[in-house]
Amino acid sequence: MAINIDKMKQRKAALDSRGGNRDTFWRPQDGEQCIRIVPTSDGDPFKDFWFHYNVGNNPGFLSPKKNFGEGDPLDDFVRKLFNEGTEESIKMAKSLMARQRFFSPVLVRGEEERGVRIWGYGKMVYEQLLNLVLNPEYGDITDTETGTDLVLHYGKPQGASFPQTKLTPRRRSSVLCDDAVGGDERCAELLESIPDFDTLFERKTPEDVGALLDAYLIGDESTSEEADSTTTPPSTDTVSSVDAAFNELMGA
Repeated sequence: MAINIDKMKQRKAALDSRGGNRDTFWRPQDGEQCIRIVPTSDGDPFKDFWFHYNVGNNPGFLSPKKNFGEGDPLDDFVRKLFNEGTEESIKMAKSLMARQRFFSPVLVRGEEERGVRIWGYGKMVYEQLLNLVLNPEYGDITDTETGTDLVLHYGKPQGASFPQTKLTPRRRSSVLCDDAVGGDERCAELLESIPDFDTLFERKTPEDVGALLDAYLIGDESTSEEADSTTTPPSTDTVSSVDAAFNELMGA
């Protein structure tokens, strides 16, 4: 059967987009940074996706079932492992089950010229953000005129295995784009440039996921994606290890 050129073009486009994603995403560095979450057209700046990790040497990938309601051979396999009920099968199930990640468009203070980027974070940070936006003292922290910048403290506390994130809102509200940033005109450009969340990650079909699972189960790593996005998947079922794996997936 002849090679499917259209399919090859789709694969090339997906590869190119993954390379571009490295500039689209922002990851905090050790220390203190200041960010502003940018408002989205649908009024919800907190997006969530579910990822599978630990399938051979493949980087984390979107769960067809959790994200799109499609059939998912890996999800079926995880359920089977849980149903077996042995210590070993449950441990394996926990390592393969889908994990939730959250994303927001942000403007990094001092780096406004780089435009709006996407910040990925875990459940604990998500809870901090929800508590903040539901606090009447702050209201809509994304508002372009009366919103609030967030001071982000990122690093590994003494004795901790993984870095932690702490958010502190500024005491005073501020405009998103003051004259130094470019004012209203620049602000409009930034709001128009928010990356499309629907195209952030390559979407695998159930058949793709089934092939990855088959290769993983037979120990054949030759079919895993080389990817400039090769990552070390989480070695345990802790939230922190998933965060670490996701940071590597983003090429940080």
